[in-house]
Amino acid sequence: MSTGNKPDFSTVQGGVRSTEAERPDFSTVQSGVTSTEEVINPPEQTTYTVVKGDNLSQIAKHFYGKASAWPKIFEANRDQLDDPDRIKPGQVLRIPSTEPEPPAVA
Repeated sequence: MSTGNKPDFSTVQGGVRSTEAERPDFSTVQSGVTSTEEVINPPEQTTYTVVKGDNLSQIAKHFYGKASAWPKIFEANRDQLDDPDRIKPGQVLRIPSTEPEPPAVA
C-alpha cells in the first residue's frame, strides 16, 4: 500500500457555533382573525303555553294574523305533537319567527 494517495486533513478545523443570539424576537407580534361574513343572530325564541280551549288555528291567528298558518306551529313542535288536533293545556309550544328562513347551505 502506498501512503501518498491518502487525503490530507491536517488543516481542517472543527467547531460548534450556536445561533441562539441570532434568533428573531417575536415577543411584540400580535395576531388576530377577522371575517367579512355577516353574523346573523337567530331571533329570540317565542313560546306559547296552551290553555284550555286553545287550538293551533287560534294560536296561529294570534301570532301570525291568519288561522291558516297553523301548520308552521305544528311542524316546529313535531317533537311533542303527533296530531295537530291534540294539544293539551300546559304544553309550551315554540312559535316560529314570521321572518323567512335563510336558505340552507349545501
